[in-house]
Amino acid sequence: MIIMKTNIFSKLFVICFLLIANTSFSQKLSRAEKKIIKTIEANNGDAIQFLKKVVNINSGTMNHDGVKKVGMVFKEAFDDIDFNTSWYDMSSVNRSGHLFAETSGNKGKKLLLIGHIDTVFEADSPFQEFTMVNDSIAHAPGGNDMKGGNVIILYALKALAQNGLLDKAQIIAAFTGDEEATGKPLTISRKDLIDAAKRSDIALGFETSTGFNYATVARRGSSDWKVEVTGKRAHSSGIFSDKTGAGAIFEMSRILNGFYNDVRGEEYLTFNPGIILGGTQMNYEEALSKGNTFGKSNVVAQTAIVYGGLRFISEAQKENARAKMRVIVNNNLPQTSAKVTFIDSYPAMGPTQGNTNLLNVLNQVSSDLKQGEVEAYDPGKRGAADVSFVAQYVDCLDGLGTMGNGAHTPQETVNLNTIEALTKRTAILIYRLINDKD
Repeated sequence: MIIMKTNIFSKLFVICFLLIANTSFSQKLSRAEKKIIKTIEANNGDAIQFLKKVVNINSGTMNHDGVKKVGMVFKEAFDDIDFNTSWYDMSSVNRSGHLFAETSGNKGKKLLLIGHIDTVFEADSPFQEFTMVNDSIAHAPGGNDMKGGNVIILYALKALAQNGLLDKAQIIAAFTGDEEATGKPLTISRKDLIDAAKRSDIALGFETSTGFNYATVARRGSSDWKVEVTGKRAHSSGIFSDKTGAGAIFEMSRILNGFYNDVRGEEYLTFNPGIILGGTQMNYEEALSKGNTFGKSNVVAQTAIVYGGLRFISEAQKENARAKMRVIVNNNLPQTSAKVTFIDSYPAMGPTQGNTNLLNVLNQVSSDLKQGEVEAYDPGKRGAADVSFVAQYVDCLDGLGTMGNGAHTPQETVNLNTIEALTKRTAILIYRLINDKD
């Protein structure tokens, strides 16, 4: 991953990068493609101002009004380039909603372009404003993850529209409003996205880039898990006796140690216990991921709970891990009982041949633009994303969004000097796919 630092070396890198990225066109670019490039160059200043505008509207997932406000700014922009736009209300799952913008036709490949308009920074976050760090880097809440990716989608399509190159093409831009914290049940919150995929041939995801010369052909899925343990409350002098047993905390310790020793080790499989509570009495508020407990050193703990996450590269790997975890949970210490619950979140996006073929198309585009080769990024280093919900229906490529650092932190940055080059790459990729007759 390319890391941009705010010093003289960063500026030198950006200068060199731009010289490479804007080198005279390859002979492989068609006349229409060269027109697309010139339009993107002319619109780049507007694109950055548009990014600043939407970044400065707070759209933390649970700020429903803010999410919709950002959606309406994008809606107006898509309306201006003659896309048909729709807002799908998601109040039934306690989320704001999704924006869909589309054209219709049967020319070439049918494309689904995926973004999200929510961020992790809620309305009470101290990190709220787009602020320039130097002439190329800006601190921007959600600018990297992933309002910058949304802007790349919009301005790539705008360049194509302004050159009259979208006629008879089916393109759906789907901007979800709850990617950072999906509404449940998923059968409601992801229905419209999945329906769009079923009408498409290819999905392109514009989550934050992992480096200018990387794209994502596989992403791990994610699932939550919860272990609840009950022991026998008694005076601590009786612990380990047949009558009292081991208590809830010892049993929970045994379970976690078993997970660590017997489930850990497979490539791409990880699991993490994120919160643990135990004692005589306990209150855990799952929706808020917080709780409190009461206990004493001379009382055997009666209850314990752990809440964690599981990451996997395939459904088979997920189910295998779950089976091992169930066996461990059911092998209880004396006078204790335990149960494990699994909560599905994001499916895996497996590394298919179709995804690799898409990477090859992108790589050719990048080469023709003199932007260098594009390689597949290690899926073990990427989290889950909305593209995973549609991976079983279409070929997918992700990680096509903006570059930056510190996503999900108050230090999040976006590299403004790469937006133009990435928009060019996206627009030419879209143009070639919608003109692909195979």
